[in-house]
Amino acid sequence: MTNVNLKYKFEVSEKNFPMKAINALNEAQKISFSPFVFQTAFTLLELGVLELLLNSDCGLSIDEISASTNVSKYGISVLFEMAEVSGMTEVDGNGKHKLTKTGYFVARDEMTRVNLMFTQKVCYQGLFKLKESIESNSPVGLSVFGNWKTVYEGLSELPEDVKKAWFDFDHFYSDNSFDEALKIIFKTSPKEIFDIGGNTGKWAIAATKYDKNVRLSIFDLPGQLKVAKANIQAIDSIKDRVSYCEMDLLNKNSVIPAGADVYWMSQFLDCFSEPEIESILLKIRENASKHSTIYIMETFTDNQKFPAAKYSLVATSLYFTAIANGNSKMYSSSTMKYIIEKAGFKCVNEYHLHSLSFHTILEVKLV
Repeated sequence: MTNVNLKYKFEVSEKNFPMKAINALNEAQKISFSPFVFQTAFTLLELGVLELLLNSDCGLSIDEISASTNVSKYGISVLFEMAEVSGMTEVDGNGKHKLTKTGYFVARDEMTRVNLMFTQKVCYQGLFKLKESIESNSPVGLSVFGNWKTVYEGLSELPEDVKKAWFDFDHFYSDNSFDEALKIIFKTSPKEIFDIGGNTGKWAIAATKYDKNVRLSIFDLPGQLKVAKANIQAIDSIKDRVSYCEMDLLNKNSVIPAGADVYWMSQFLDCFSEPEIESILLKIRENASKHSTIYIMETFTDNQKFPAAKYSLVATSLYFTAIANGNSKMYSSSTMKYIIEKAGFKCVNEYHLHSLSFHTILEVKLV
């Protein structure tokens, strides 16, 4: 193995870092080879190997897996060597390979599958340009798909498998929060809602179905509005209560009009830098009534119950850096509240939803 000076003044640093040097070195190698582990997991899924193991009570040998998948024994063996050392599979004394609990989650857990496909299809190639993106404050990695300033401009033009992975990821972390969120938003029976950043129209559909009297306007870029309109116009009971406003909110001349009881932004403001978030809130402030309420729903990094959720959110920030826009991230609630106050609003309530990923809704009013 590489000739590493393990001393590295560990006689001093171990007082502050309780992990033994050899264990730390082991963790460092996991980082060094982490793309190999990821691609092994993706390949095992794509080849249907994990599904085979799921359906096997006693495990399978390399020969049996090779025969069932029509993949060479060599190919299966190198994949399983990596899968075993990374903790996805284990082998018994009879040479039978089985899934570990970690392997089971890779194969069956919906959140893990959504995250994995998003990473592979949307992020993997673009992350190679992370350093350039950091240096330029622009999404250099987006160039693997097209020559747009942000991913949102080209979203409707992405390859179908990439688009599917993007929307699966986006919807997974929002759809399961709708039931709780609707009860909060409609507690004051709003008659007019402005859905800012309406995306594919899923929230608009949920809101107009929830209350048959509410009217809703979606503000978004042309590509997103095209998708939202197609989805909504197919539903007779709501299509006449939804209107569409094509708008680039970063255009200094764009205006968010008056007339809304509720301004709703769901997983939207994390798509912008701090100054851009402030500018959007100031656009709302220009015409909002003192009786209007702004609701901001986000998965804040500091409001997560589980380490896996925070880990996923922090990783997602690098997607914004390298691919989405080059300047936004998943924010903490404290940062968002600071921007809200800076824009002349105050947070009057904070709701913690019990969805799979811990969403927070900030209820915001004019000062």
